[in-house]
Amino acid sequence: MPSVTSDPQGPAAAGAGVPASAPRRPGRDPFFDNAKYLAIVLVAMGHSWEPLPGSGRVVETLYTFVYTFHMPVFIMIAGYFSRGLELTSDRVWRLVTSLVVPYAVFEVAYTLFERLTGAPGFPLSPLTPYWLLWFLPALFLWRLTTPFWQTVRWPVAVSLVIAAMGAVTSNIGGDLQLQRILQFLPFYVLGLQLRPAHFDLVRTRAARIASVPVCLVALAAAYWAVPRTTTSWFFRRYGAEQLGSPAWVGAPVTLLLFLCAVVLSACFLAWVPKREMWMTALGAGTLYGYLLHGFVIKAAVKWDLFQAGLFSTPAGRVLVSLVAAAVVTALCTAPVRRVLRPVVEPRLGWARSPRPAP
Repeated sequence: MPSVTSDPQGPAAAGAGVPASAPRRPGRDPFFDNAKYLAIVLVAMGHSWEPLPGSGRVVETLYTFVYTFHMPVFIMIAGYFSRGLELTSDRVWRLVTSLVVPYAVFEVAYTLFERLTGAPGFPLSPLTPYWLLWFLPALFLWRLTTPFWQTVRWPVAVSLVIAAMGAVTSNIGGDLQLQRILQFLPFYVLGLQLRPAHFDLVRTRAARIASVPVCLVALAAAYWAVPRTTTSWFFRRYGAEQLGSPAWVGAPVTLLLFLCAVVLSACFLAWVPKREMWMTALGAGTLYGYLLHGFVIKAAVKWDLFQAGLFSTPAGRVLVSLVAAAVVTALCTAPVRRVLRPVVEPRLGWARSPRPAP
């Protein structure tokens, strides 16, 4: 998922027992844009694997592996860039225009898309986010709670308790996919606690070397787990009982998935290039790729493209992955951003009342 950054530089590194990081060049850090681009590619690839018929254990293993960390790493980066967030009138207005307005626009757009492609009675339900749109209201609500997490003692532990409570409760309503908001909350809170020096630690050569055996073990564990559990745990949409487990199981699973996600996120970030590259500019447009690639995936499903015999073969599955990566890359490019900026990043200065005179 894309992270909508509110402070490209973030406050200076301090506290948390971590030495201050070296001074950084002004402007965007290419490392984070590279990370966002690579993560959005994984998101698109994961979504393209879902409709594959009889995808097989290998694809299911990769799916489980990727879904362990690709959402958490986005959310942690979003939290990291929210560290300096103060809920002034300007910031709240920016949150509304960058998250609430695009959410409303794309809820309507996806509803029209469904109605025009075979589901004329598809309802417009603003409180029930369409598929991938849940992230926008979630980020909006997480950011509204930022001052609390900056004040409370042991914020990550408190957020894990809240997430566990969500996982053991099965009667939480579907409004705004509140289960996801609660269960993914710890990753946002963790991001608020991170400092530049933490990212420096995972960008070392030692971290890259250590990440290799860790990922191999994680892949082996995912291969073992595929026939024994459900990937629905990774969606954070349901309570434990809804997934066929006793309610109490939700608490330890919440902690286990959190730890696995943090470790694999660190492994992922260890291999993200630090320097400016061709992908760096694309990283600034991941919100576009995220919001738009859903139309492509859903259209392919409606047109039964995934049912072609080719895609039941290993070569076909590789082809689907490459096409998904190419499509989301194209949707992050500057021409797409220029055309769609009014709906994805609207200014809306005309809608704001003038400030009263001092």
